[in-house]
Amino acid sequence: MNTEEKSHWDHVYSTKGAQEVSWTQEVPKTSLDFIKNFQLPKSASIIDIGGGDSKLVDFLLEEGYTDITVLDISVKALERAKARLGDKAIQVQWIVSDITAFKPERQYNVWHDRATFHFLTTANQIKSYLEVARQAINGYITIGTFSENGPLKCSGLDIKQYSEQELETSFANGFKKLNCIQENHVTPFNTIQNFTFCAFKSN
Repeated sequence: MNTEEKSHWDHVYSTKGAQEVSWTQEVPKTSLDFIKNFQLPKSASIIDIGGGDSKLVDFLLEEGYTDITVLDISVKALERAKARLGDKAIQVQWIVSDITAFKPERQYNVWHDRATFHFLTTANQIKSYLEVARQAINGYITIGTFSENGPLKCSGLDIKQYSEQELETSFANGFKKLNCIQENHVTPFNTIQNFTFCAFKSN
């Protein structure tokens, strides 16, 4: 695991509340819409990559999904999510891992990633992520990254922007693009971040 990145994210989640970080969403509507549009049974296996303390897991549980995994590099982030969920946390599998070093022990029907992939800025990191994804996914991906009109940094770290075409090219080996949208995310500070969201199906 990249200890420098882990320390960075543990520090963020130890020192900043939900309203002090740009990625917070009260309702992750776009992610939920993409997942529902796959029209999978509620028993479908879903993994949220870099889920942090996102509320996506809360809404998936409310919708009746029964096989949910949340992966994040930061144990502090997952501790916050577990504390928020209370007794419901036992219904979720929690994995602390750097996604580029993740060794999946099973396959998932839905791989959800909002704003993790764009933190991978080297060719090796991106290659490792895609290798893990190809191994882990039997079904669908929904992925959101900063677009070419989005920020160049997040949480003090450089990111890699993606257009729809660039995302499609990145996932061309192993996945077929279904659809993409552009979305403006309004941060808790009332700034705008433009995202590219795409859905893919594994070949």
